[in-house]
Formats: sequence, structure tokens, C-alpha cells
Amino acid sequence: MPDVNAMTDADDLILFAELVQAGGFSALARQRDVPKSTISRRIAALESRLGHRLLTRTTRRLIVTDFGQRMLDHAKRLEQEWQGAMALAQHEQDRPQGLLRVSLPPDLSPLDLGSMLIQYAARYPDVRVELDLSARRVDLLAERFDLAVRIAGQLPDDNTLVARRLCDMSVHLYASAAYLQQFGNPAQPSDLLSHTCLRLISSGGESLPWRLQCEQQHWEGMPSGPLSSNSPALQRELAINGMGIVGLADTLVTQAVVQGGLQRVLPEWSLPGLTVWAVMPGRRLLPEKTRAFMTLLQATLSLDLENRHG
Repeated sequence: MPDVNAMTDADDLILFAELVQAGGFSALARQRDVPKSTISRRIAALESRLGHRLLTRTTRRLIVTDFGQRMLDHAKRLEQEWQGAMALAQHEQDRPQGLLRVSLPPDLSPLDLGSMLIQYAARYPDVRVELDLSARRVDLLAERFDLAVRIAGQLPDDNTLVARRLCDMSVHLYASAAYLQQFGNPAQPSDLLSHTCLRLISSGGESLPWRLQCEQQHWEGMPSGPLSSNSPALQRELAINGMGIVGLADTLVTQAVVQGGLQRVLPEWSLPGLTVWAVMPGRRLLPEKTRAFMTLLQATLSLDLENRHG
């Protein structure tokens, strides 16, 4: 854990260097827009901790003592290092660079991620992007990820992470025309119990029931089927190939619907919506390279939503 006194001493040593450069307490107080007494008190406290006088005060000017002169060399180096660090931070914000590690769920693969990445690379050529496109839930801190995108109704509480909502996704039932032609189109939710359905399972392997809503009407049931998985992308492909009725976020089936591979089932009814979250380590200042990626991803998601509703 950082030594608070050492940090305070370093800050006050920089103040000492600024004081000598300004030529007096009044001049520095005007530069910093703080009371002269505050600066005087901090310099006196620093001298007390060091056990030596740094300055001799006269009515006309400040005289740096021999010890103060030796300390001034250290103080100036500290000041230069601090200014260098701030310049580096500013440069990083003005022109992001370095490595950006991002975890994305494969469920977002139907989006035009290629175009989004090309735009990002063009705007920030000094940033190297590493994408982990997998269904696994990465450990952002242990694996040093800058950003993870997760799709869920709600996220578990974790005070080591901060989450930002990117967009909400509606969820509906879909099936292929071939399946509906062979087995018929359900007219009401209870008809689903006699159909082959492709259901999601939780991370613990538990089958999840379907909870449908149409305005003020609600229906809940556990349709059956030979195939269940925790992969919406796999379920989409199975449904396109006529394996059954599936409940999926509209965003994930846009292309399949446009191409005729899937069509809406029970169009007036919907499943509980999902949210796309951007999850980042801690609550520290967000680097510009991460902020820019998140903003571009949000714009890509929004464009997809506009295209579907347009």
C-alpha cells in the first residue's frame, strides 16, 4: 500500500520547486489560485518533516538555504517527472495507443463487426486490438481484459467491475418456413407444447422455461425438444435448418429473416428482453481507446436496431 506521507512529501517538494520558480508566496498563490497561508503552511510542514530549513524568509525575497538548494535539485526532477507523466497521459487521450483486449460473445457475430473494426483501426492506428470471440466468461482482472461485452437481463453484483448499458434487445420466437409448413404454425402459446422447440440452458445446465407476454397477457411453459444448448448462435443455425422453434434476440436473426431463413412465430408475443452490457475493470478513469471502442460498438448495435425497424 502506498505510503501516504511519502506521497504528500513528493507533492510538497514539487510545491517547493514551484515556489522558488515563482519567486515568492504571493506570486505562487496567484498562480495556483489558493490562499498564501495554505502554501506557507505546507512548506513549513515539509520543513518540519525533513528536519531542516529550506528557505530563509525576508520582507523582500526568499533565500534558499544550502540544504534547500540540494533538495531543490530533487524537487525539480520530481516536477519534471510529474509534467512528463501528465504529458504522456494527455497524449494517450489525444492519440490512444497500446494494446486493447476485448472479449465479445459469438452471439454478436451477425453484426457487421468487420466494418466496425476497420473504422476503429483507421481512427486509432496506434492501438492494437485483441479480440476473444468466445462464449466463456473471462476474468477481466486476472486475464487483463480492458472490456468485455455480455448479454443478459441483469448482471451479478461485482464491486471490482463497472457495467454500462449499450442497448436493449427484444426477444421473439422464430422458425423456418420448412418447419412451419411441415408441422403447422402455432396459433396460441399453449400450442408450443406440441411442437419441437430449441431451448436455452443456463450455465448450470438447467433448462429455462419460456415466459411469453402479449400486452397484459402472460404465458409460461416448458416446451420440449431433443436439442438444448447454451449457444444462441447454434440454436439459430438449427432453426434455420428446420429443427424446431427457437426464442432469440431479434438482433441475432436479422440477416436470417431478411434472407428468408427464419420467420416470426406468434408475432404478437415476446420473451423477456435482454441487455447488451459493456463491462470494465474497476471504476478508474476510462482510457480513450476503451471509450472509443465502446462508443463505436454501441453505434453499430444502434444501426442494426434502426435497420430492423426501418
